[in-house]
Amino acid sequence: MKKNRQEKLLELISRYEIETQDELIEKLRENGFEVTQATVSRDIRELKIAKMTAGKGKYRYVLPHRTEGVPGIKFSAALTDSIVRVDNAENLVVLKTDPGLATAVAVGIDHMNLHQILGCVAGDDTILVVTRDAECAAAFAAQVRELLRNI
Repeated sequence: MKKNRQEKLLELISRYEIETQDELIEKLRENGFEVTQATVSRDIRELKIAKMTAGKGKYRYVLPHRTEGVPGIKFSAALTDSIVRVDNAENLVVLKTDPGLATAVAVGIDHMNLHQILGCVAGDDTILVVTRDAECAAAFAAQVRELLRNI
């Protein structure tokens, strides 16, 4: 039952622009799944479903796709879609994101546990990534740029 419910949840998110858990609960119930908010919340967490901007101040749930292609770096599609500009100087990389998304992207970078990254500091739409040296910063910035080109 759980597997079927989670498969339906993923299908609904891929087919509709769902903004809230209430909308998701309603869609699941329309498809024969009686669920509580706690169950949906747990499913979202287990399936690593994220929210991203849908424009005009709205957000929507997105599937946890992975962007592959550059060894050493894997961003979810939601994180990659949030980055709008990359630059580096010395051992620092500056990432500009859509407004309000810098923290989510920084957490994603921190969770990659990359040896060359010492840490991130995020504001509203800017992330400062501190790397071990200038070479690491240049390599990381190049990898992020390559990911952005592959979208």
